[in-house]
Amino acid sequence: MPLLCVEPLALYRPRDPRASALWRLMDQHFPTFQQIYDERYQAKYGFWRPVIDRSVTAFLKCGDLHQGFARVRCPDCQHEMFVAFSCKQRCTCPSCHQKRALLNAIHVAEDVCFPVAHRQVVLTIPKRLRLHARFDRKLLGKLSSCAWTCIQAEVRRLLGRDDVLPGMVAAIQTHGELLHWHPHIHTLVTCGGFTPEGDFLEVPELDMDRLHTAWREAVFALYLAEDKIGPEVVENMRTWGHSGFSVDQSVFLPADDLAGIQRLMQYMTRCPFSLSRLIKVTESGQVVYKAEKDACRAFPDPQRNDLATGPKRNFQILDPLDFIAEFTQHVPPKGSHLIRYYGWYSNKARGMRRKAAAILPSPELGRGAGGEGINDHSPAPRRASQTWAMLIKRVYEIDPLECPLCGGQMTVIAFIEPPQGAVIEKILRHCGLWQPSTPRAPPTGIGWVHAPDDEPPELTYVDIDIPELTYVDIDIFEATF
Repeated sequence: MPLLCVEPLALYRPRDPRASALWRLMDQHFPTFQQIYDERYQAKYGFWRPVIDRSVTAFLKCGDLHQGFARVRCPDCQHEMFVAFSCKQRCTCPSCHQKRALLNAIHVAEDVCFPVAHRQVVLTIPKRLRLHARFDRKLLGKLSSCAWTCIQAEVRRLLGRDDVLPGMVAAIQTHGELLHWHPHIHTLVTCGGFTPEGDFLEVPELDMDRLHTAWREAVFALYLAEDKIGPEVVENMRTWGHSGFSVDQSVFLPADDLAGIQRLMQYMTRCPFSLSRLIKVTESGQVVYKAEKDACRAFPDPQRNDLATGPKRNFQILDPLDFIAEFTQHVPPKGSHLIRYYGWYSNKARGMRRKAAAILPSPELGRGAGGEGINDHSPAPRRASQTWAMLIKRVYEIDPLECPLCGGQMTVIAFIEPPQGAVIEKILRHCGLWQPSTPRAPPTGIGWVHAPDDEPPELTYVDIDIPELTYVDIDIFEATF
């Protein structure tokens, strides 16, 4: 007998991926964009990258019950719901990317960072040099290494020691406020460095003038070594009144501010595209995309005495195909690392400390200013155990696996995956959730031949016990934040 709820339950209402303007734009215009890319966009954005097709195709299937789902059941009242699979695409699906950003933020705050003060240091390069990174994506990782070299040298100079090692987490971003190409490096840096014994020596602030100069020279040296520019270009850029390089350290996080580190890391690793900024798609098909509310604010430029301003406008109006071109240029190559760890926070350094702690569990291996020993900073359980339900509960304080009928804890009882197409269709039809695909018009100006649908393969297992469902909740593994 189902248990009665004394108080109304706060229920999680999942997103509908097909209801978003981004999904509709991709579904309607991406085939045309793919067909005309070479003629219209190759000169500006480079050769067609297959990763774009794979990423967008997976995004269009994200949260679609027709692509498979998990069956979740309450053991108390036998209530069921379906949980659709996610696409797990970064920089394409805002929902899946947000889950990745939250997992990375939890990992950095709880597993990587020590209880010392941190600063965010943001390093940018001039427009004259940005386009090279669009056509040669390996430059992004090399720029991140340049940032580490400059910051490490400045910390060691301020402390007067060459054996100290700061900790740094770098996040590579390629997007600006209006989806334009703007590669830059966000870093989370310890306010000081660690000695080989594990003691922390604090540095209140970095010298921005020296760091700015070091960053500029490091980038010039990198571009010269990569044959992207010549010495005459460097000499010309040195004569500019404003170099175009910038370094900022305005964000400070005190020691043990785990919540602040999580928020900052989510910002540093955020998706290039935000659904909240896509205002509308006009009747003529144009896309109106806006920047953040404070994008046009005035902010002090450390390299100038006057005030520099943000973008001259806080919105952009684009043709659908132009919008897709701007959007997809930020899809990273498969296997590329957008988050990198350096110094005391590098994977090698953390692994060596774990091995040392396992061999010599000694309280003398201290953390300096943090107080606890290195051995006390044991890694948390792997983030793979952070299920979609746990992440949603962290953000919304609502448990999506809490039964809406009796308040019990629901559990996954089965996974229905392709190629069980007939099984999926049978279940969805039984529950009134089957939506036959509607034919789409061919891309504009391109001939299209429709091939007959392939016959589904015969299945030997078709006897499925499907209980009558009084309530069906369609969900996905990723939450929309």
